[in-house]
Amino acid sequence: MKRVKLTVAYDGTDFHGWQLQPGVRTVEGELNRALTLLLQEEIQVIGASRTDCGVHALCNVAVFDTDTRIPAQKLPYALNVRLPEDVRIRGAREVDADFHPRRCKSRKTYEYRILNSRFPLPTKQRYSHFTYVPLDVERMSRAAAFLVGEHDFASFCAAASTAETTVRTIYGLSVEKEGEEILIRVSGSGFLYNMVRIIAGTLMEVGRGRMEPEQVKEILAAENRNAAGPTAPARGLTLVRYEFEQEQ
Repeated sequence: MKRVKLTVAYDGTDFHGWQLQPGVRTVEGELNRALTLLLQEEIQVIGASRTDCGVHALCNVAVFDTDTRIPAQKLPYALNVRLPEDVRIRGAREVDADFHPRRCKSRKTYEYRILNSRFPLPTKQRYSHFTYVPLDVERMSRAAAFLVGEHDFASFCAAASTAETTVRTIYGLSVEKEGEEILIRVSGSGFLYNMVRIIAGTLMEVGRGRMEPEQVKEILAAENRNAAGPTAPARGLTLVRYEFEQEQ
């Protein structure tokens, strides 16, 4: 028996999120199906980040145990021909039997893309949130700076969260203009349910002048979801980097 780590990319548009759910299409479900078909044994993957419905990923991580003699590095080629076009395995390798992606210290980086132009673009609509209202990137950057560090992010957590604690650490949070797009990039040790999307929604409120940058400090102190801005749509969010302190 060996444990294999997969690096998985997917377009989340047509999925009901990562996590296996009865009667709906999920990334985890597609991986289990393809692996079971290929290896001829019942496979249940363990996912690192259980992304929400509509959220994309370049590098989510899954592990599974198998008796197969197929070398791990050959699995992406065999799996990709059995997976739908909106899921791809970018890499695979053996890890220690006790490696668990949700129990290891890690650093995740998400990007939220906003198309800030007069008109929407069909080529951007699956991977960015469109708004024609001009957003002030400098104001958004000033607001973002107040969120860096260790804080109680209860105000930036969906009510449905079951997290034991709402304290999290953000290592970096930037807001940059790239042509007609605004890119919000955030790195942290872990994120609460809808946390990145609520941060993006709050920064957009600052960018359009409905909030002052300094209000972010008050929002943190309130520890109340109603104090923050709206939850930004899922389509603009992509998991772009996942780093583990130790894998084996």
